[in-house]
Amino acid sequence: MSLDFSRVSAYSPLLVKGTVTTLELTLFSVLLGTVFGFITALFKMSRFKLLRALGNIYVELIRGTPLLVQLYIVYYGLPQLIGHDIPSFPAAIAALSFNSGAYVAEIIRAGIEAVDTGQMEAARSLGMSHGLAMRFVVIPQAIKNILPALGNEFVSLLKESATVSVISMGDLMRQADIIRAATYTAFEPLIEVALIYFVMTSIFSSLQRMLERRLKVGDTH
Repeated sequence: MSLDFSRVSAYSPLLVKGTVTTLELTLFSVLLGTVFGFITALFKMSRFKLLRALGNIYVELIRGTPLLVQLYIVYYGLPQLIGHDIPSFPAAIAALSFNSGAYVAEIIRAGIEAVDTGQMEAARSLGMSHGLAMRFVVIPQAIKNILPALGNEFVSLLKESATVSVISMGDLMRQADIIRAATYTAFEPLIEVALIYFVMTSIFSSLQRMLERRLKVGDTH
């Protein structure tokens, strides 16, 4: 049996719409995930045992459970507790953000700890408080170190966002399901979606490599 992409081509607007939705979902989730991750990293490095415990529990709980389960908890479980349904888009962003935040927290923590301790000591010797030293000396250096890892997290989250199709989210995978049901073909729409994901991840990976090269050039000057 030969492949026939002509039957699928009529549904190209659905794939375009799904691509835009997937990119929006990934962008919002990465931004919020970075905020959650930064706060959690500071919790894990705090001098207070309670904050460290909260940070560790969050990271271990999120990293120890599947993303699909977390998505179901947000979309199906929370409405049972609060008495109101949660639309699929906010639910997807919440689940992906909390999931990404746990991994970003470890990236940020490792980046901060990788900064030479002498930097903190030098800042404190100049009269800066611990908070000011972290804000103006340690964290800027850590951000430069973790940008490549954050780029990898963005690419990973872009691929993992396909999971949200199970809650009728209009992402790429959901549009592929719609096309498959309308055309009674499975291989062609899935191949097209796979190629779109491949192109997007390749573009972002290339941008990441360009950023890494620019950072290396900056280190030599």
